[in-house]
Amino acid sequence: MIALLLSALVAVPQAPEAEARVVEYLKANVKPGQPVVVSELYNNVFTGPAERAALNRLFNTFFKLPLYMAQQQRSAGKPPTLAEISEQFRFAVPGQADVMLRIMESDPRMPRFLARDAATGEITNVDVEAILAHPRFGKALERTIAGWEGRPAPAFRTTTYDGQPFASEALAGKAHLVYFWFTGCPPCVRTSPLVAELDRAYAARGFRIVGLNADRVLELPTSDEDRAAYAKKHGWTFTLAHMTAEAQEAYGAVSVFPTMFFVDAKGTVVRHFVNFQEKAVLEEAVKAALP
Repeated sequence: MIALLLSALVAVPQAPEAEARVVEYLKANVKPGQPVVVSELYNNVFTGPAERAALNRLFNTFFKLPLYMAQQQRSAGKPPTLAEISEQFRFAVPGQADVMLRIMESDPRMPRFLARDAATGEITNVDVEAILAHPRFGKALERTIAGWEGRPAPAFRTTTYDGQPFASEALAGKAHLVYFWFTGCPPCVRTSPLVAELDRAYAARGFRIVGLNADRVLELPTSDEDRAAYAKKHGWTFTLAHMTAEAQEAYGAVSVFPTMFFVDAKGTVVRHFVNFQEKAVLEEAVKAALP
């Protein structure tokens, strides 16, 4: 019931000061071995719409964190830093990433999958197998990290920024990149000029890029004008479209941004990356996709 009530509030604009109040309260009240009961916070502590919207965002983020950390551990061979977690989930309050991890560690219902440095709070290891074995997270994680390379790229249908229909069939026979991102994503900002460079360098050889923007599915307060300005700033001339919930699910319930699928002319995924990647890594992926 509480999840339904919280979900209904997601459209309420989130005030940064409201999220700060929620985070500061959690910092002061999270106790080892005592789970945070969201319904009690909702009913007894945070009664204003802005605070409840902030609580809803943190509640939803809580269940994405294990998947993100496992993906980062598996793909990069090391866990994310607190700064990277803050970037990925737009944690603006000092200490916010740490308190979210403390909530996770204090909850006896959560798998014990984190090792952290006692002095700095930084994660030293993520036990991916423990997350895979968990009934709530295991299946979702399998879909995001296991076996994409060598599999057919899923089909999808969407609309472009100017409202025109776009289907993945338009990419048949072409090496291409399906690039999942959202406008306020710091790792995406670092990746954006590299994607533009790939387009300029390899479009003449038939390589295509489709950028699927997740703002609408994530219900972010970003306008069409904001997205157009972002594309202009980074010199993007490739196909820009909106990620749909169906496309997100088809590609393994994408929850880490950016996520990239490099696909060859036969429609097979040859490289799959999550989070920021260096230019050399991306260029090798393009070469693997091209004939």
